[in-house]
Amino acid sequence: MIIAVAGRRIDAVDVKPPRFPLPNVVLVQRRVDQLFNREGATALVSSAACGADLVALTVAQARHMRRRVVLPFARDEFRARSVTDRPGDWGPVYDRVLAELDKTNDVVTLAGHAAEDAAYAAANDAILHEAATLASQGTADVVAVLVWEGEARRDGDITAAFGIGARKRGYRVEQVDTL
Repeated sequence: MIIAVAGRRIDAVDVKPPRFPLPNVVLVQRRVDQLFNREGATALVSSAACGADLVALTVAQARHMRRRVVLPFARDEFRARSVTDRPGDWGPVYDRVLAELDKTNDVVTLAGHAAEDAAYAAANDAILHEAATLASQGTADVVAVLVWEGEARRDGDITAAFGIGARKRGYRVEQVDTL
């Protein structure tokens, strides 16, 4: 099974309502691991933001799964905007994951997108495309996984849009609760 993941980043300090509090990382890791086990996951495609992405990538590495990362724009800018701008020591995890995946050419960086919602939406589409590509190389199916609290924000929720895009492609969508 090929797993395509999108989800919440770690909450900013004092954010209300909470969506993915830093103290829940270990709980979410356990839930992601259980889902990967249940699905017979063999590969993961995601981005590499703090929170859902890096949690899933870490679990996948421990399970010796193939991993592919899609970045919506240049890796240094992504690191600053989506990895190290929240609580937790995510920078070294991000650096390690990308260094490992550079060796297997499993980092895809999209070109031509400014660091805004359209870039993240394009990355979601690319994640689903890359998962389909990996699935077509064997006999695997794709399952899209939303790692979130289950409620779309009112201002254009990129995680919710990922689920909609996955369903349009005919993929089954599963959820991992962050709360």
